[in-house]
Amino acid sequence: MSNIDNFKGQLEGGGARANLFELNMPNPASIGFAVNQEKLSFMCKGAQLPASVVAQIDVPYRGRQLKVAGDRTFENWTITVFNENAQLLRSGFESWMDSLNAHAENKGTLRPTEYMVDLEINQLDRQGNQTKRYQLKGAFPVNCSAIDLSYDANDAIEEFTVEFAYQYWTTGTGTKFTGITN
Repeated sequence: MSNIDNFKGQLEGGGARANLFELNMPNPASIGFAVNQEKLSFMCKGAQLPASVVAQIDVPYRGRQLKVAGDRTFENWTITVFNENAQLLRSGFESWMDSLNAHAENKGTLRPTEYMVDLEINQLDRQGNQTKRYQLKGAFPVNCSAIDLSYDANDAIEEFTVEFAYQYWTTGTGTKFTGITN
């Protein structure tokens, strides 16, 4: 790039914005509770586009290490949620996790198809059009964080995080998943 005008010309649409996203999460089948989708779309304060890692395997050869590709792993994925007075979203996530393994009984749902869902994260442009989307396949919550309570937190809305495990992700642009399939 020889000057600032060339650089500006490469930022089509002004560049991708971290605050322009939406989360779509269907409710798990056959569990008997619901996380309010409309409420979650407004109250989800933050998320990430998912990461994945291809591990390396070091193979010794005549005093050197040959690096070859290993297995792909998918890190857990986390969202941050504003807590509302009725705590409906938190209660929904707690119920979902309780269906996986109940507090008192130490039993839970046995069929993965009953508690796993495909989460969708959409990156939006400034007009609200979808520019990139990811589907996290076979996701379920593994951690619903604590909420700190304090007398000196006068001007703050409670927040909590929910961490999801998932099997793999797929990605695409627009309305099709035509890109990478992992």
